[in-house]
Amino acid sequence: MKKKVTIKQIARELDVSVSTVSKALRDSKEISAETREKVQAFARLLNYRPNNIAISLKNRKTRNIGVIIPEIVHHFFTTVISGIEREANKAGYNVIVCLSDESFDKEVINMETLANGSIDGFILSLSKETQSRKDFHHLLEAVDQGMPLVMFDRVSDEIPGDKVVIDDVEGAGHAVNYLLDSGCERIALLTTVDYVSVGKLRTEGYIRALQAAGKAVSDALIVKIEDIDNCEQQIAELFDAEKFDAVFAVNELFAVTAMKVAQRRGLKIPEDISFMGFTDGMLSQYAFPTLTTVDQHGLEMGEKAAQLLIRRLENDDLDDESFVTEIISTSIKERESTRTFS
Repeated sequence: MKKKVTIKQIARELDVSVSTVSKALRDSKEISAETREKVQAFARLLNYRPNNIAISLKNRKTRNIGVIIPEIVHHFFTTVISGIEREANKAGYNVIVCLSDESFDKEVINMETLANGSIDGFILSLSKETQSRKDFHHLLEAVDQGMPLVMFDRVSDEIPGDKVVIDDVEGAGHAVNYLLDSGCERIALLTTVDYVSVGKLRTEGYIRALQAAGKAVSDALIVKIEDIDNCEQQIAELFDAEKFDAVFAVNELFAVTAMKVAQRRGLKIPEDISFMGFTDGMLSQYAFPTLTTVDQHGLEMGEKAAQLLIRRLENDDLDDESFVTEIISTSIKERESTRTFS
């Protein structure tokens, strides 16, 4: 696929500023007629097509921030939104939240809708479909033309910009080590398919921790779940086929579902089998027994994402070299689903 021409490329070729090119393409009278004609002719030669998302965003100041999340039922995302709102409101910004419903098309539509004069910048976590397709053109085009964008949790290194994440590999490793230290010997993993970035990283952390402890890594104990809404069948098949004394799940839904499957088979928790989830949400807190989890500290993640976006919105002179990646530390919240240390 031919790479899309950007304003930055046109400016570099003509030896003028990005601002001059942008104004010339809008036929602004601030730019001389000669320069406007030269820029417009060169743009036509390169078959340049403007990114309407970025243009409408850059030309208006609303003091609104757009947030696009994959889903709302996950407790983690609701806590991130709370953190964003807390920090944004403190700085005099309002927050508008949209859901991608894990859809690439809806993610793009949400961006176009919000950028049509509604907001000044975006905070976004990628949908599963966007990650699966590896199609980031809507984000890359916007970034190329100056759209303020901060990504959190599900991010991509292909998109330049500020990011807020946890160390998923380290967090998963701590979870596995906790289970090993409590006396567990054979730990199963419930994870996502590999294109979901956080699931892939947590799987890597699980494998590394077992290898560091001198434990064999069994593919038979690793279940990669694609259809989250119907995960129980795959989990039940694992229990039918393998023997293990602990389960580490990359989210709390998988963990709580596995606990239900275990209890139906007459297994006692945590005496016969221990469970560790990821994300300290309502499911973890009200499961029976309550679920030990890796806490991602979503509130802190949301606050940091808002701070980074507002910093960029209020400092026009920040360049690409000022992009940062903030890493939020995880912690383990001990509850009833794991054995106490002897």
